[in-house]
Amino acid sequence: MDLGLNGKVALVAAASKGLGRAVAEELAAEGASLVLCARGDAALQATCAAIAAAHGTPVLGVAADVSDPAAVARVAQAALARFGRVDILVTNAGGPPAGPFDALSADMWDAATRLLLGSVVALTRAVLPGMKARGWGRILNITSIAAKQPVDNLMLSNSLRAAVTGLARTLATEVAPFGVTVNNILPGYTRTDRVVALAAAVAATEGISAEAANARWEAQIPMRRLGEPREFAALAAFLCSERASYITGTSVPVDGGWIRSLL
Repeated sequence: MDLGLNGKVALVAAASKGLGRAVAEELAAEGASLVLCARGDAALQATCAAIAAAHGTPVLGVAADVSDPAAVARVAQAALARFGRVDILVTNAGGPPAGPFDALSADMWDAATRLLLGSVVALTRAVLPGMKARGWGRILNITSIAAKQPVDNLMLSNSLRAAVTGLARTLATEVAPFGVTVNNILPGYTRTDRVVALAAAVAATEGISAEAANARWEAQIPMRRLGEPREFAALAAFLCSERASYITGTSVPVDGGWIRSLL
């Protein structure tokens, strides 16, 4: 299937590893040029070089913390300077600390809000005017299954991923007449550093091993295994494509059947 991504320009946040990198690799395989950002410059540049070598597509890496609006503006400016436009935006950010309500300070709430919600707002503001002017755009937010079915001990993620969902659904209606789609993709338990960290946090809280925590999650997943980043990235690339032009305002899980709701 030709996804119609050849020659498009995609900005992917938190793309040096994990789900962000997997999505970037999938978009590059479809012929898209890339602007990638992440906090650690060394890992980011290594990722950019690897993707460019593997797929022969231009890749620009800009080190940035997406919780900082000034850093987001710098990424967007670099993208425009190099490619002249951004056709596809994939928002993404590392997960906030786990913990129940009583363990979370006001500063932790503020930091998580800047990271998970503020980054989406800032990145969208930076690229949406150009998308509307050209009559084509794709905005895809990587959120979490926690947005649809809250996960125990993830108060910050449960709350703020839901806020991103509300933002995206409202924005989708506003920008649909301009040929811009806005969707969310919800990763379940996937084999990434984030899930390793969550397993360690559960192990420390409950006095069990990280392996036992993983086994518990796998038992809850109908497919009885963790997902792989490439499985997630395949759907992400489709939602960013020309072929997905009539899909907007949706939140699609990639979770092996973990979410039990009907819709």
